[in-house]
Order: sequence, then C-alpha cells, then structure tokens
Amino acid sequence: MGDHKSHASSVVEAFNSSDWDAVSRLLGGSTYNEHGTQRSLKGADILDAMKGWKTAMPDVKGSITGGAEVGNQVFLEVSWHGTHTGPLATPDGEIPASGKSQTTPGAWIFDYEGDSLVDSRHYFDMLTFLQQIGAA
Repeated sequence: MGDHKSHASSVVEAFNSSDWDAVSRLLGGSTYNEHGTQRSLKGADILDAMKGWKTAMPDVKGSITGGAEVGNQVFLEVSWHGTHTGPLATPDGEIPASGKSQTTPGAWIFDYEGDSLVDSRHYFDMLTFLQQIGAA
C-alpha cells in the first residue's frame, strides 16, 4: 500500500465515482465509524451506508481541503457537496427528496497497522446537513 495519505484519499475518490469495488477493496476488513449518524459499520454494511448517501444525493462528492499523515494515522478535511434529489434512509424512516443543495464540512481519520487500514472515524455535523436540506 505504501503511502497511507494516498490510500485514504483514494477512498474519497472511489466514493465520488461510485466505484464500489474499489471502496470495498480499499476499506477491506476495517471498521467505519460514521459519527454524524452514530453508526459503526464493517464490510457490506459500509457499502450499504455509502450507497445510501448516493441514493439520496447521486451527485454528492467530497473535496479534500486539507490533510496530514502522522505516524499510522491520516487526517483528511473533506467538504461534502450534493443535491438531495432522492430519498434519504434514516432509522426513523425516509426523508423525501427536497431538491436542495448542501455543503457539509467533515473530518475523516484513518488508523493503520502496517499497511492495513483497521479503523476510520468520519465526523460531520448532521444538524447542519439536515438544516440545509430542510429536514430540521
């Protein structure tokens, strides 16, 4: 794998292009913690969550606005932008499409052991996101 920062950036790029095979390969057996939704996921559940975001916002893309690699950790600052044109699944039911655009800042931290990704934590402000799409 080599450069961890390059690997972490590739995860965002694979999500942006809906390359689910690449997302699955890049995340491997790691745990994905999505703090904005309070979910901790592994394997196929990670792909289902990411596909859910693409269902709600087919055009959603993450722009990496900053980042650093320190030891076995990578820190990415990501700005997520998309238009809510599809249903957004939540534990309390679906939020219907609003047609509204949103831009939500986030931080995604990746932890590696050797060349293997073992854990990542994605922090974003869910309230700000929901306000922008008119759901809060």
